Amino acid sequence: MGYYDDHGPKRQERSGKSWIIPSILGLILGIFLVILSLPTLIQANLLPYQFTIDDENNTITQGNGDGTTQSVNVNISTQVTDIVENVSNTVVGVVNIGGSDFWINQRNEAGTGSGVIYKLKGQYAYVVTNHHVVQGASEVEVVLADGSRIEAKLLGSDMFSDLAVLRVSAEEVDQAIDLGSSENVKVGEPVIAIGNPLGLEFAGSVTQGIISGKERVVPQDLNGDGVEDWHAEVIQTDAAINPGNSGGALINMQGQLIGINSMKIAQHAVEGIGFSIPIDVAKPIIDDLEEDGKIARPYMGIEPRSLSEIHSYHWQNTLKLPRSVEGGVVIEMIEPVAPASQGGLKRYDVIVALDGEPVMDVIDLRKHLYTKKNPGDEMTVTYYREGKQGEVSITLSAQEF
Repeated sequence: MGYYDDHGPKRQERSGKSWIIPSILGLILGIFLVILSLPTLIQANLLPYQFTIDDENNTITQGNGDGTTQSVNVNISTQVTDIVENVSNTVVGVVNIGGSDFWINQRNEAGTGSGVIYKLKGQYAYVVTNHHVVQGASEVEVVLADGSRIEAKLLGSDMFSDLAVLRVSAEEVDQAIDLGSSENVKVGEPVIAIGNPLGLEFAGSVTQGIISGKERVVPQDLNGDGVEDWHAEVIQTDAAINPGNSGGALINMQGQLIGINSMKIAQHAVEGIGFSIPIDVAKPIIDDLEEDGKIARPYMGIEPRSLSEIHSYHWQNTLKLPRSVEGGVVIEMIEPVAPASQGGLKRYDVIVALDGEPVMDVIDLRKHLYTKKNPGDEMTVTYYREGKQGEVSITLSAQEF
């Protein structure tokens, strides 16, 4: 059994100066270890000098043993600490109060999340949070950074964007966060997340990470039936986002709000994948909820179902679809006086395109409606009925969410 270098070239004789490099490396290592251990040695009072720490001025004062002192500047302030100090008061806790028990004289807290004070106007302060944080609440409270609780009015909430707007008295609020832009964020750009992970016990927790991805599309099951209802467009970050962080702030290095933290992938062996609603996407929805309390979206008046949910047997035998059709939306129910009905569409028609753009499933249909159309717009619907292709033009009405 030989060693790795048995057959290597013979080593040259060591010169008399071979001790210099190891000595230098040892000196550097020694200095590094002393620096690391200095705080511990100071606290244990094991040094031959006396040290006092002045946190306010970021200095350490050294007593030299002869009655003289020397101050050493130890400034630990960074850009991150400055940002956190400036904006931490704008991130609040949001408490969902789900009503009170008839027999017990107390209110039940259904859950807690986070929120961000984004606006001060007159006697009111406005807070943005997630829809799922306040969903089903009979009352909502906002918990300020100092721990005080104030009653909040829910102005409006939107399921599809997962956003909600609260209004509180500005009497105890003196600051709102600056809104940035999410359009020009870059992958790799550092960001800070502030929120209340796992509840108010850890209020104001700060995590740091980077932008891991832009314009990510995450499927969402909004009604819990196991079927995807919507695709959320989000920013991906590796800044830690945990339960309770929902509704908290994603902040850039200018101290500006660029996203509303919404969710994380909670799967075994998955770590560091969190998502935030881009502020450029959120801003118009926030404005509508603040002003009107609801979002008015274009409405067809149908109950859609993705063709992929229906057994392939029925594609040709029941719906009489050509084999060239690979996807679409089946009209499962239709309202009698809705735009779709007035336009001539019927139950079991299969929609395959809107305004000439292919529609493969319910998500495609909703995305076209909610991102490209407004109430009152005309829309061309291409469909199949009994194997024959047809086309109608309908005038969309408004549905309030």
